[in-house]
Amino acid sequence: MGSSGVQMVCVALGVLGMIGVIVCCAVPRWKVSSFTGSNIIVAQSTQDGLWMSCVVQSTGQQQCKSYDSLLVLASDLQAARAMTIVSIICSCFSLLIVFFGADFTTCVQNEDAKPKISLVAGIGLLLAGLLAIIPVSWSAHIVVRDFNNQLVPASQKRELGACIFVGWGAGVLLLLAGGCCAVSAGPSPAAPVERPSTTATAPPPPARTTCRGWRRDWP
Repeated sequence: MGSSGVQMVCVALGVLGMIGVIVCCAVPRWKVSSFTGSNIIVAQSTQDGLWMSCVVQSTGQQQCKSYDSLLVLASDLQAARAMTIVSIICSCFSLLIVFFGADFTTCVQNEDAKPKISLVAGIGLLLAGLLAIIPVSWSAHIVVRDFNNQLVPASQKRELGACIFVGWGAGVLLLLAGGCCAVSAGPSPAAPVERPSTTATAPPPPARTTCRGWRRDWP
């Protein structure tokens, strides 16, 4: 079983990654208005998220409105809703499992079962990291594609929002946490076992027998 310090680092990275995914899911900053027109002074900017779209006035006033229907969302945002929610649930349960299989807890008394529990938690964190990176990468690809498309009007072009970068960072943290947790669940090097000495005591040589019953005198 790995050291307690490595497992504590895994828990810290996992918690930070889960918080980052929650922020990406809640904050409407996936796509923001692009200021590429000839007139760079605009009265308002648009910010699109997973659950609502906000309009920010130049005076600082912000008005948000939830989407009327799921069908009005783009395909990348529809998939991002499901992936981010699954990533949050998966990372939350994986972090709870880490506590059960960690060396610094006594929830599980069986030392042989702790590495298996930590391995399951590491796989869950790796899956949560992938589910966090895939939707933000997909949305970033679509934003860049539409930005470079000449057929898209300038008023409809968007730029990468802050949630895209937060999602990348959160996904990397979850991947690091899952990798460290899975590595720490590996078998620990076995202690050298003292084997009994195999060198047996040599048996004493057989006694020589002499014939004392007769004597012969040579000429």
